[in-house]
Amino acid sequence: MLAFHSDAHSLALPPGHRFPQSKYRLLREHFEREPGLLRMAAAPAATEGELALAHTPDYVDAVIHGHLGAAQQREIGFPWSPSMAARSRHSVGASIAAARAALQEGVAANMAGGTHHAYADKGSGYCVFNDVAVAARLMQAEWARTRRSLLRILVIDLDVHQGNGTAAIFRDDDTVFTFSMHGARNFPFRKEASDLDVELPDGRGDADYLAALDRALAEVWQRCEPGLAFYLAGADPHEADRLGRLKLTYDGLAERDRRVLAALRERRVPVALSMAGGYGHDLATTVAVQVNTLNLAAESWASWVSERGTG
Repeated sequence: MLAFHSDAHSLALPPGHRFPQSKYRLLREHFEREPGLLRMAAAPAATEGELALAHTPDYVDAVIHGHLGAAQQREIGFPWSPSMAARSRHSVGASIAAARAALQEGVAANMAGGTHHAYADKGSGYCVFNDVAVAARLMQAEWARTRRSLLRILVIDLDVHQGNGTAAIFRDDDTVFTFSMHGARNFPFRKEASDLDVELPDGRGDADYLAALDRALAEVWQRCEPGLAFYLAGADPHEADRLGRLKLTYDGLAERDRRVLAALRERRVPVALSMAGGYGHDLATTVAVQVNTLNLAAESWASWVSERGTG
């Protein structure tokens, strides 16, 4: 399975900053030691034109050329630097590349991404550009140009925080179905309306979470027939996450991933994954969750390839 990384472009963060950017390097280094079914590649940078498919030109220009104001940088949570702009563009490029690969091979991944708090005209909550929104719009444009038909998109957002920026960008777009299952009392405290929102009380564990997921997916399939899915497989519902407030175990998160991937494969819906959030007290725990997500995705990819070969 193809997986695209962008951690070569680091953030110039002050000492003690809460964002755990080293997890992306640790994730890549794990798969360099134990690649399994993963084929890793460096992500290309998204172009200004590609970014403008989901973001206003003024905002794109401000990020790339360093015109963000102090208040905008505070809302994002990162100080501007050339490396911040480069990292943001390559992270979007990773989701674009993963989406293209998924349409060819069934499953692919961005080893970062899931920056779902970014709106069309601003960033927020450690999210500069909305990688899924840009990739979704670009895949639709490329599909229409080559296939002369409409590509419907499904966003399955299982980060513990609501995908407010994604919901806002696609609010009036009936070609993209947005589903977010998240903590009711967690960031962002002002939620946007997704096509389907499932809010969970603090402290929910494996059984309650998986039951809610099954009910939600059943509703999704009744309301949506996608040609491509984006799956934000956040590690932050884990019980040891600093910001999550839910109580999923390692095994519970693995079962979450299995159910999502199996449901998509059963319906022959290609999927591009992104790792989204994860803020473990012990960063190794977050990395272990995301390693398992990528291994399960790679197993699903292998099934896609096998089924295609025998179909």
